[in-house]
Amino acid sequence: MNSLVLCETSVEKYFGADWEQDPPLGETLLLGRDKKPYKITGIFEEIPTNSHFHFNVFLSMVSLKDSQSEIWLSNNYYTYLLLREDANMADVETKLNETFETYGAPQLEQYANASYEDFLASGNYFNYLLQPLTDIHLYSDLEHEIEANGDIRYVYIFSAIALFVLLIACFNFMNLSTARSAGRAKEVGIRKTLGSVRKQIITQFLAEALLVSFLALLLAILFAEVAIPFFNDLAGKQLTINYLQTWYFIPLLLLAVAVIGLLAGSYPAFFLSAFRPASVLKGKLASKSGGRWLRNGLVVLQFGISITLITSTVVVYQQLNHIRNKKLGYDKEHVLVLHNTYYLGKQAETFKNEALRQPGVTAATLTGFLPADPFNNNSNAIFPDNNPDSDQTTTAPWFYVDYDYVPAMGMEITTGRNFSRDFATDSTAMIINEAAAKYFFGKDDPLGQRLSNFSEEPGNFDTYTVVGVIEDFHYSTLRHKIMPMVMVLGSNISALSLRVQPEQITATIAILEDQWNRFQPDLPFEYSFLNERFDSIYEADQKLGTIFTIFCSLAIFIACLGLFGLAAYTAEQRTKEIGIRKVMGASVSSLVVSFSKDFTKLVFVALLVAIPIAYFLMNQWLADFEYRISLGASTFLIAGGIALLIAWLTISFQSIRAAVANPVDSLRNE
Repeated sequence: MNSLVLCETSVEKYFGADWEQDPPLGETLLLGRDKKPYKITGIFEEIPTNSHFHFNVFLSMVSLKDSQSEIWLSNNYYTYLLLREDANMADVETKLNETFETYGAPQLEQYANASYEDFLASGNYFNYLLQPLTDIHLYSDLEHEIEANGDIRYVYIFSAIALFVLLIACFNFMNLSTARSAGRAKEVGIRKTLGSVRKQIITQFLAEALLVSFLALLLAILFAEVAIPFFNDLAGKQLTINYLQTWYFIPLLLLAVAVIGLLAGSYPAFFLSAFRPASVLKGKLASKSGGRWLRNGLVVLQFGISITLITSTVVVYQQLNHIRNKKLGYDKEHVLVLHNTYYLGKQAETFKNEALRQPGVTAATLTGFLPADPFNNNSNAIFPDNNPDSDQTTTAPWFYVDYDYVPAMGMEITTGRNFSRDFATDSTAMIINEAAAKYFFGKDDPLGQRLSNFSEEPGNFDTYTVVGVIEDFHYSTLRHKIMPMVMVLGSNISALSLRVQPEQITATIAILEDQWNRFQPDLPFEYSFLNERFDSIYEADQKLGTIFTIFCSLAIFIACLGLFGLAAYTAEQRTKEIGIRKVMGASVSSLVVSFSKDFTKLVFVALLVAIPIAYFLMNQWLADFEYRISLGASTFLIAGGIALLIAWLTISFQSIRAAVANPVDSLRNE
């Protein structure tokens, strides 16, 4: 009874850095508003950063009154089961639900005032589901998660982007190797004349590609070590690269070197080894083995991938901007949220009234629930006037608020009125949102209508009268559709929210901290801003946009390196042509246009290839948002324009350099 275990950081906080010399086992800490004593019975290591939840203190469950509760319908706690190694999870799940039918179903019948069979026949269900611990972070998307989870789809997205970047690099190697084939043609011709067989030449070129791939691996390891701290700061992670702790890591890297080297070097090896010695030594190679179609195809693929990434980046930023500027139905700006207000107990209302006297505070509300906080809401059954068997019975979020919540949050009453101290009956009054009014009453007037939920007493109901309808607001994220929700007056207080004049925020915080220390000197003064809480919901998407931009820029940079090299080779091959055209009177601008138009055509083809792919991928990503942007032509025009601009800038140096060259020099060299 009344025992706790602490993490090492908390032990150091309360007992000093030298606690290991005399561990505080058996010592007592006072917790909560009532300063209830708890004995320290253990100390545990810090919870790993890659855990799905993080806490500093664990209290004994048996210390709580709820531990003795026999109510099977409660879902207030997270339950972890350690199964035997030979256990079948599906069988355990079945046994749990059979146990519920034995003990929980009779309670459900009491509360619903109907048989369990009728409850199931109405389309309702009450099931226990087991979830592997290792699946929670990346695969779970349930209500009331302990912490914001990751998303396995983002792992797939960034893995695909990394693969695209790698493919672009491979395409560059193949492209430039075949483009510069004339430079090694005589080498191949002489070696074949001296007796080398094709197999030997293929082996040489593949070995060269593998060597380049291995050297690239060494550079990649160096870059990764340098970049990992910056990536951790950006992604909010604490990733490390353990080369030796995982047995398959190094073999996997070497396998990647082999696969990439063979992939990038295979075509150049077979292409170069196929040269005929007689044709090469007679100088007939250029007209027969230019590999133009291959090079053009690889350029299209590179820029197709780049345009897809550019489009994806543009869409991500447009959606995030849409979220930031979407009308939410409440005013999230300049709202200061004081945490741990429930520790004030009966003094909470007094604290609120004192805060309202400060010149910087324009409104204040005590509440247990806030918008922009999807991990803090209370869902409960709701149905028309004492009729749980109604086909309109549903589960909806219940916001327990005070009289000042609606105006303090900047919300709008569209029909009826707000809660008022002038009406004693408002203790059983209810405000519903427009979605609830439409769901329960359709086009009928909702004012004066009655809605109920299950009472704490089995077989009884708590009934409320609708006194107002509030404009729909986004109480959850923009990923979810606005569903029916209700507000009732209640004492379930966890935070005090104050609307503060922006120019007096700093001074007001200082005053409130002094006020807090007078009311609760033993508890820290903690606060946040509502707009920051809102932004934190989309933090993962913000990071996604930033990482997308970085990867997109890297992919484009690598593609441009290949295009730059290909443009240099093309300029070299067209030296004589350009010289003759200049002698015949062609202007520099016409030569630049002529030089650039072939590459421009390739980028246009890449755009046509990339548009349907990018459209499909971004539609899949946007489908996760109930309120999202529409993919219009402007998005793809922006991406195509960026790609064209980058391509023109890349080849402009080579095209201008070739166009302004002295034709006498080029013709003399020829």
